[in-house]
Amino acid sequence: MRIHDVSIQVPDPLLEAAKRLAARRDVTVGQIFRSALSNEIRRSTRDAKTPNRADEQLLAPLRALLAVDFGRATGWEDLQSRLQHKGYVLREAGGGLAVHSHPEGVRLCKASELGHAYSSLMRRFQRPFPGHSHQHLVNRFIPQHVAQDPDDIDLIEPF
Repeated sequence: MRIHDVSIQVPDPLLEAAKRLAARRDVTVGQIFRSALSNEIRRSTRDAKTPNRADEQLLAPLRALLAVDFGRATGWEDLQSRLQHKGYVLREAGGGLAVHSHPEGVRLCKASELGHAYSSLMRRFQRPFPGHSHQHLVNRFIPQHVAQDPDDIDLIEPF
């Protein structure tokens, strides 16, 4: 790689700080400036990671619009039907669920951002979301019902 001479004007305090840093790292001041410039270029050209979280301005109206449907649904199929009627659908998203527009399929937010965590819905409906790949969550969130023999009677005697 070919190196070019570049002349820049630097204020005294910045040059002094660069000299001290170079001495501590046992490198030249030129290496400090090249490294700083390289880091800045790398940082500015890298796509900024945005959190996979919906905007509250979208969440509040969507939460209000779908609250009754989430509250009255009696199972996964009922919930999906209610949401589809309003133009939405639930889809698996990692270990949870996300709300998508229907039929376009644009991801809008996580169900938990609307106040409906997958674990809570799974407990309520007593089964996992149909086709959800994280089946191990079933054992964690749905209590296992132990089948009892109807002839087993607990006799409690008064004292």
